[in-house]
Amino acid sequence: MSCDFTKEGNLTVSNAAYTDEVAESFAKESGVNPRPNERKFELDETGAFIRQANTFIEPFGSEPGNHKAEANRFAIYWAKGCHWSNRPVITRDILGLTDLIKDQLVTQTGETNVYGHGFGDQEGFKDPITGVHFLSEFYKNANPNYTGRATTPTLVDIKDLKAVNNDYHRLTNYLEVQFRPFQPKDAPDLYPVAYRKEIDEFNDWLFPTVNNGHYRMSFCSSLSAYEEAFADFYAALDKLEVRLSNNRFIFGDFITDADIRVFPTLVRWDIWYYRNVGPIHKRIRDYPNLWAYTCELYNIPAFHKNTYVRDIALRRIREGGTDFASRIAGQIDYEKFFATDGSRKALSKHPDQLYLKHPEDETVEDYIKPISTTHWNDKDIKVRNPNNRTISVDPSINPLKGIIDK
Repeated sequence: MSCDFTKEGNLTVSNAAYTDEVAESFAKESGVNPRPNERKFELDETGAFIRQANTFIEPFGSEPGNHKAEANRFAIYWAKGCHWSNRPVITRDILGLTDLIKDQLVTQTGETNVYGHGFGDQEGFKDPITGVHFLSEFYKNANPNYTGRATTPTLVDIKDLKAVNNDYHRLTNYLEVQFRPFQPKDAPDLYPVAYRKEIDEFNDWLFPTVNNGHYRMSFCSSLSAYEEAFADFYAALDKLEVRLSNNRFIFGDFITDADIRVFPTLVRWDIWYYRNVGPIHKRIRDYPNLWAYTCELYNIPAFHKNTYVRDIALRRIREGGTDFASRIAGQIDYEKFFATDGSRKALSKHPDQLYLKHPEDETVEDYIKPISTTHWNDKDIKVRNPNNRTISVDPSINPLKGIIDK
């Protein structure tokens, strides 16, 4: 095998061998610390996984100290396997912001990923946009005292080389609302002003039950915490299965921000997540409505382009390995696996229209309203306990049925 080499200081770097030694040399140069281990630092006294609060949550807006939406200033740093980070790139593409907001995939660093997200598949193991070696460098530049994990997605100011926002709870909303002036005139309305309360409430229920449900099972350290997460996850799927039996999408005939949050978890479950959680109750494929819904979304361009299902499925398989993934995953035709027959169109009054249009009399100023906050970003680990969830309407019921669809 031929290798390309580049010089990094006094070190010769092979793009075919990103070793821990190489990663450590970069870390010393840039002054970054090893990545904290969530399995050690994000568990409560019961062994339950309580995900760290997001730190870079300053909103985009017009108030003093708020970030300002700007073209060609920001990039989304994300990882193929991370469903949190899949969401903003899907949103960006749907809204026609691809040419204004860059994106860059990250990989692990070195052999054991001691320093977290980096650019192991890039020339010189550098970010091709900014030249840094680690995602955490942007965090250090923004806050030299930051001690948490550098997470994906992170919206980065690529001019100042600083992390701007890592709030996966609200990042898609900022793209939808604060970046509205940069969207094409006919861009879809994923987050209608009149229905944001219902969408936010659903999304904040979805986080601990479904989106973080997989991680609660994967990272917990006690049987009781595992069983609680397991029960929450499958109870939530049961409710979504009922909801999607008479709704094409989460809130009816049109794709909203909520669908962009449901999809990345579901599409990863049967090809990747199942490996990390122990015995599973059901595959997503065993839920007729959830599966058909997932497949329909997967075949929509913005979702398909940004969901690397084969790459995700083939992560960490071992040649000659006896586990299912190593034996079988490479034989699957994933496009056929996620094929859709179009039958869910029958649930819609607007079968050929995927997205809601902005009201004709709505101005950009009308649309740009402050985004709600969420208690899932609270610094108190007790406040972020997954049991602290409320929703005013049973999630199996669409409160906007026949309203948003008019």
